Amino acid sequence: MNTETATAETATTSAEAATKTVEKRGERVLTGRVVSNKMDKTIAVLVERLVRHETYGKFLRRSTKLLAHDESNSDREGDTVTITPCRPLSRRKSWRLLAIIERAAP
Repeated sequence: MNTETATAETATTSAEAATKTVEKRGERVLTGRVVSNKMDKTIAVLVERLVRHETYGKFLRRSTKLLAHDESNSDREGDTVTITPCRPLSRRKSWRLLAIIERAAP
């Protein structure tokens, strides 16, 4: 019984270690809206953020357009998605699609 328990514990620890490395590698997650899917296996995601003006204190809306890898070409324009960083896949594409949060109306 002790061998079975030890084997189960080592399997659990190695699985936890593998999960932790995956989580640590892609811990940054951004949410945005798909603005273009005309490229093959690539989507353009618009990520918006609020920035406070230094002098006046008013919140300004700033946006960044990032290219993300979509292996299945399943996204459409208007979808809300989450993306995470990955190794550079091309000159401008270094993000990958993580999940589709909300589908756009057809």
